Amino acid sequence: MIRSVFRRPLRRGLLLAATALLSTLCAAADPPTAADPPTAADPPAAAAEGQEGHPPLGTEVIVPDLEGLAEETERAAAEAAAWAETRRRYREAPAGPSVDTPSRPSVPAIALRPAEPIEPPPVTSLRVMLDGYPSPRHAALFVARERGLFASRGLEVTLATPADPDVPSKLLAASRIDLALARQPLLHLQVDRGLPLVRVATLVAMPLSALVLREDGAIETPAQLAGSRIGHADIDSRDVLLAALLRGAAIRDDEVETVALHFRLGDALREGRVDGVIGAMRHLLPRQLADEGLATRVLRIEELGIPLHDGLVLLANRNHLAPQRDAIRRLVAAIEEATAWIANHPGEAWALMVNAEPALDSAVNREAWEMVRSRLSLSPAALDQGRYRRFENYLFEAGLIRERHPVSRLAIDPGAPPR
Repeated sequence: MIRSVFRRPLRRGLLLAATALLSTLCAAADPPTAADPPTAADPPAAAAEGQEGHPPLGTEVIVPDLEGLAEETERAAAEAAAWAETRRRYREAPAGPSVDTPSRPSVPAIALRPAEPIEPPPVTSLRVMLDGYPSPRHAALFVARERGLFASRGLEVTLATPADPDVPSKLLAASRIDLALARQPLLHLQVDRGLPLVRVATLVAMPLSALVLREDGAIETPAQLAGSRIGHADIDSRDVLLAALLRGAAIRDDEVETVALHFRLGDALREGRVDGVIGAMRHLLPRQLADEGLATRVLRIEELGIPLHDGLVLLANRNHLAPQRDAIRRLVAAIEEATAWIANHPGEAWALMVNAEPALDSAVNREAWEMVRSRLSLSPAALDQGRYRRFENYLFEAGLIRERHPVSRLAIDPGAPPR
């Protein structure tokens, strides 16, 4: 252990004082010589005692510890040598942060090249196809995209519009897209036909489809459909909804002529080419035709004996579900957050959507917005197994599907642990 160098001057002072004291005492102890006779001022007794070589009586004599002084001197010399060695080692020690030199502080090294750039987090791309033209029913997707809820979860989501409403489920089954929007009846029908589709979220929790008839026509109920000409937008409208209404009214399929109209439902009704259309969006088509001068009659399908079902669901390809499950879970979480924001800020949500999708800014969509947003699912991942089981049983008993499929084959909650 090396002691502080600031104690050295004190010790040297003590040694000098001790040496001076020793010299004084030795001089006092020596007897006077003949060359130094006593003065007249000296008392006779003191001269006599001085002649004997002893100090006067009563004089206090301090005897120095010569051995202790010698040890102290040796110790000071050793400390001085140690300090000199420490200074020498300090001067000769190499500098740098990697050298262990406890007596010399380390200095950080200078960077010779710029730091490596921080890599951005990985981004997962998902292509989602809508079930038709952009509409208020797609609000949760638009809001999630515009508010950055997909991006904040590491997702790059592309929303695509189909050229034909029957295309999305087929492209999804062929692995051409990652996700597709559809209605619950289409899911049951396509699963029964062997397509690897599965529901992973619900965007609209109630049916939006309807049977829309010309008000100036003779048809007022499904029982009067025999001999009519009915248009449809997609296959589930014809093979599930219309078929169920005909069976309920004991009307054979060949008694009704069906026409595939795709996106041209309004044109066919306005021009009188059909008596009615099935699967039309009740929140859009009637108001659109009314603005054009055509009055219609709207029959809600859930009021015609068809069980309640989800109006708009998000489908995934079951064959790719395992590697996509985490990305789908993040997507659905973003949709849920967007739906909650819509419920709390409906006016801001509408402004955000029309700014992103200017085609939405019409009188028809503005009127539909209030009705549609009240039907948006606040818990899109939540699965009502009873609803899917009841609808599957209804279709099977009506002879519209060949076999009953378990709910696990039709729909899942992507956030639940896989079985």
